[in-house]
Amino acid sequence: MYPIVYGFFYLLSLLPWRVLYFFSDCIYVLLYYVIGYRKDVVMNNLSIAFPEKTENEKIRIAKDFYHQFLDTFIETIKLLSINKKQFARRITTNIDTLNSLYPTGQSAVLVSGHFFNWEFANLTMSGFSPYDFVGVYMSVSNKVFDKLMCKLRSKFGTNLISVNDFRKEYPAYKEKQHAIGLVADQNPTNPSNGFWYPFFGKMAPFAKGPERTSKSLDAAIVMVNFYRKKRGYYNIECEILTTKPKDFAEGEITKRLVHFVEDCIRQNPSNYLWSHRRWKHQFDEERFGHLVI
Repeated sequence: MYPIVYGFFYLLSLLPWRVLYFFSDCIYVLLYYVIGYRKDVVMNNLSIAFPEKTENEKIRIAKDFYHQFLDTFIETIKLLSINKKQFARRITTNIDTLNSLYPTGQSAVLVSGHFFNWEFANLTMSGFSPYDFVGVYMSVSNKVFDKLMCKLRSKFGTNLISVNDFRKEYPAYKEKQHAIGLVADQNPTNPSNGFWYPFFGKMAPFAKGPERTSKSLDAAIVMVNFYRKKRGYYNIECEILTTKPKDFAEGEITKRLVHFVEDCIRQNPSNYLWSHRRWKHQFDEERFGHLVI
């Protein structure tokens, strides 16, 4: 079954960008106006994040979000057949900021939020850095599509580790220099295992993984922002937070990462995955008060 599915999507990826974006626009009308996919979740998130904006302003952000959300999937299909030279023409990046750390022998923890297009960011890190890049991903339940996505994401050399296999497979990389990509806005599965901190003014739990990983490896923390300049063209920005993570008190790195994600979102409000419930866990002072940072 996999060869058939791969062949179909590969042929689809050979279509011109403008044709694929036409499909994206058509699906947008269906998804936003007819199905209303998670529209209540999106609008509720935007109301929490931007209480100062008018209803029309939030609707405009929502519409722009759905366009970018769908373009991400269309662009992902196109990436199946794109080569590195073609891809390089579609990105601008200061990845040399990350690469400057490589001669020191230090590993790096790359952190970001759920921005668009994360597939472009992944291929940039694996394709244009000397670091052995490790990407942590959520497996797709359908094995055929999971294999397809792994093939695409690893085409420039990304070493993929499923979230479910992380504890078993990641230790093998700890003994050698590498860079690992993690998300800084990730809700922990169990809110009792995270740090609690205001996100756009409302308490939310954040996974401790990025901070703990950097300290355990004594790795540099590099914050990564990426956003669309125009359809199919992206800017990927790297900013070194610290090369001495152990100098920070517990929770301080996570605080700074949360502020970083917030700032990126405020600059490009529609460039974020608003279709996920960002405040799904309710803060309880009695249960989680000791986890506040």
